[in-house]
Amino acid sequence: MKKTVVLVVLFILPIVAYLFFASGINNFGKLPVLTENISDITEVDDTYTLQDKITILGFLGSDLENKKGIAFNLNQKIYKRFYEFNDFQFVMVVPKGSEFKVEELKSELGNLADVVKWNFAYGEKEQIQRFFEGLKTDLTLDDNLATPYVFIIDKDKNLRGRTNDIDEGTKYGFKATSVADLNNKMEDDVKIILAEYRLALKKNNAERKNQ
Repeated sequence: MKKTVVLVVLFILPIVAYLFFASGINNFGKLPVLTENISDITEVDDTYTLQDKITILGFLGSDLENKKGIAFNLNQKIYKRFYEFNDFQFVMVVPKGSEFKVEELKSELGNLADVVKWNFAYGEKEQIQRFFEGLKTDLTLDDNLATPYVFIIDKDKNLRGRTNDIDEGTKYGFKATSVADLNNKMEDDVKIILAEYRLALKKNNAERKNQ
């Protein structure tokens, strides 16, 4: 009996604890809503919509040559890991007139992954600025209508983020120039929101079966 207790304490309990804490944030956490019901991207470009999609939203601006690092970081660290999930998409907002630069960028990204869910919305300067301000963050766009931060938008067009981030307090976006921010924070938060919808879908399916 004593040997059994010792074995449980030494081997089994640590494994159980590890599994609990490793999966706990994704199974039981919920990503806070920071801004409710933002405007739809249709107000900038009616080719795409945020409604009923889990969206990674970015603003690459007109200087795309100098934003390739951001795009490649996102492609490798976030997009490739999640793009096969249903209703998941990237939407990058750029000014009208950037079409040729976008096609070049998509071609380069296409050498690394299937870019089927890399979407680019084209808008006028005033449209882009107004749409960005509607996110109600503590961030700003530069003179090229760009920011290194990207945002998680849920299916109801709510901006999701963190209210008690250890470094920033309220965290509206994730800095795509920082591999650490993408790896250590954004990846976890995308997992959380995907888990939310998976659990909701399972619950709805179970309720239908019981009716």
